[in-house]
Amino acid sequence: MRIIAGTLRGRRINPPDRLPVRPTTDMARESLFNILNNYVDYEDCTVMDLFAGTGAVSLEFVSRGVKSVTAVDINALCTDFIKHCSSQFGISNIHVVRADVFDLLKRANQKFDIVFADPPYALAELATLPDLLFERGVLTDDGIFILEHPREYSFVDHPHFWQHRNYGKVNFTFFANKLEE
Repeated sequence: MRIIAGTLRGRRINPPDRLPVRPTTDMARESLFNILNNYVDYEDCTVMDLFAGTGAVSLEFVSRGVKSVTAVDINALCTDFIKHCSSQFGISNIHVVRADVFDLLKRANQKFDIVFADPPYALAELATLPDLLFERGVLTDDGIFILEHPREYSFVDHPHFWQHRNYGKVNFTFFANKLEE
């Protein structure tokens, strides 16, 4: 894996084999950020990366100049690896949190401009993430929530649905409080 663009462009991320993750592919990550580039001024953004895994998405956001990223994962191997990469790359604006995403969201008291979630595809509660996120008011008024999910899920009828993109086996659904296409 590599960082696609920004100040860390080309830097490699080499997670250990023992991490229990399914990383977002470089191609899908590049496509995701190509979409966001049209809507986001990264320098003004705060980001939360849920189910952060390898931290590749968090690092991509930092590389593009966001104010801060809160990377959340329940697995200690994942959070340790993200901390290791942050240290290795000299990054100080990633806050790594080892926590259950659902528990964290239920007690969340901070708002973010962008929330990205890449839960395990077999996660039983995957379909409840958009509702929980909007019920807890985790997004700023013009914030964006991006959910990576398998093709079996469709969120087109969700009241905050904005758009859907498919890249092979990777699906991104974008949700927003207030955002025009």
